[in-house]
Amino acid sequence: MMHSLPAEPVKFAPQTVVGDFAHAAYRSLLVEVNLTPKPGLVDRHNNGAHRDMNLGHFYRSARAIGIWLPRFVRQGRDDAFRPAAEQLLRLRPLGLACENHMFQATGGINTHKGSVFSLGLLCTAFGRRYQQQQPIDAKTLCAEVASMCHGLVARELYQHNALQTAGQRLFAEYGLSGARGEAESGFALVINGALPLYRQRLNAGCDEQTALMDSLLWLMAHNDDTNVASRGGIKGLHWLQQRAAELLSQGGVQGEWGMDRLRQFDAECITRNLSPGGSADLLIVTWLLAQLPN
Repeated sequence: MMHSLPAEPVKFAPQTVVGDFAHAAYRSLLVEVNLTPKPGLVDRHNNGAHRDMNLGHFYRSARAIGIWLPRFVRQGRDDAFRPAAEQLLRLRPLGLACENHMFQATGGINTHKGSVFSLGLLCTAFGRRYQQQQPIDAKTLCAEVASMCHGLVARELYQHNALQTAGQRLFAEYGLSGARGEAESGFALVINGALPLYRQRLNAGCDEQTALMDSLLWLMAHNDDTNVASRGGIKGLHWLQQRAAELLSQGGVQGEWGMDRLRQFDAECITRNLSPGGSADLLIVTWLLAQLPN
């Protein structure tokens, strides 16, 4: 059986818009970590390919991050009429403070660094569009993120790549743009693939957990996940992508013996020390965007 927290539709009343969207963003972290089983990732059954973190670390991390998410929305509202190109630089102190709080809560373990980045951007974009009285749905929100991140890959990976971060090194070695590239694209993998699949599964009568798991498999099959490449190189990444695509072609979680194949995939990822954390971050984005009006 797959388990996660129930996820009722989120209501966005104008008087509580900051708290509602920020709370949905917080809940997205819990929805992802409680989804079980997940290949190579921490869940309710095991710690995946990780020896330094468990479910408790993710709960503490989510609570620590959750405190900061309303501040990102407010920052977006405060900066709503500044050029989008200025927003990223203005967000940096807030993002670093949130990240530091996460590390304090986990004893220095990186549980959600990617999600601090993506959720911070989405919450800020939400605040900007709300203050501007502009329509807010998945596509408009992600387009706002893309505007905020325009030129990010060129600045930090092409022109000024100091090879200081894992992401910078992986770009230099394999050309993988990671979380920066996803944000600058307006989360194209989510908007064009994972989110439509998630909604399709729900509309076909699937339960939320099945829809989420198939969406995760789709992301794993298509995402050039830097977390995987950092652990297993480009060969490990290609292996994981091919295995995820194979499971989907066999019917995903719904297919005959789907759950057995999923558990086998989890065991294989653990043996190979592969954890698709970047795809997990995008699944968090997928669920959050699915709470918005379609």
